[in-house]
Amino acid sequence: MEKSLREDLISTAAELADAAREATLQHFRAADLSADNKGTTLFDPVTIADREAERRMREILARRRPHDAILGEEMGANAGTSGLTWVLDPVDGTRAFLCGTPTWGVLVSVADATGPIYGLIDQPYIGERFTGGFGIASTTGPLGARPLRTRPARPLAEALLMTTFPEVGTPDEGAAFRRLSKQTRLTRYGMDCYAYALLAAGHIDLVVEAGLQPYDIQAPIAVIEAAGGIVTDWTGNPAHQGGRVIAAANPEIHAAALAYL
Repeated sequence: MEKSLREDLISTAAELADAAREATLQHFRAADLSADNKGTTLFDPVTIADREAERRMREILARRRPHDAILGEEMGANAGTSGLTWVLDPVDGTRAFLCGTPTWGVLVSVADATGPIYGLIDQPYIGERFTGGFGIASTTGPLGARPLRTRPARPLAEALLMTTFPEVGTPDEGAAFRRLSKQTRLTRYGMDCYAYALLAAGHIDLVVEAGLQPYDIQAPIAVIEAAGGIVTDWTGNPAHQGGRVIAAANPEIHAAALAYL
């Protein structure tokens, strides 16, 4: 890929995240914030922040990258002709957003036919941004700019594990997760996309989830792989289409965890 195209994709992703940051912060912790329910059996909220952030990102893409395809959580898929697809999750962790906790984030990635090639995880309230791809693996935030690097290998008994929902999908998927959890040092819940950022930054070893969509995982894949980690499904195959996902700090802890899933 030409340098000029790489630079344009990187700057476009940053502009998308900046626009989503502004849109979401206008509504975060607002006293009158409400949500519609997209779910049938489970509560699956969507707010004005989700819709406004994705609308603004799509306007930027229409201006800067009109020939690229788009897949967004709230507004679906738009076809393109360039071979590139922007995958957008305007608020990953809308339940956390409703509760006022700062573990939600904005996910932006661009993919080709093989999967995500560049992505970012942005947390507007904290002011942190994690980026990965095209030789970049870095974070900026309150502590300044730093490189991203996942943790080195360690025994599974010393691993720190995260997931979002305690049930982790179906009863069978939850049972598999609990088998793994029993082998680790510590398990924490409820972090949404922020858990993947923590893994890329070298603070934890594993994130295991089920029932994900492509827009939930493509940006984390780009960031984590750029930082030296590995992301697959529970059988070790590519995970960019979502489903059951395991993100690991290194191949050794990935292999050890797969044995229990």
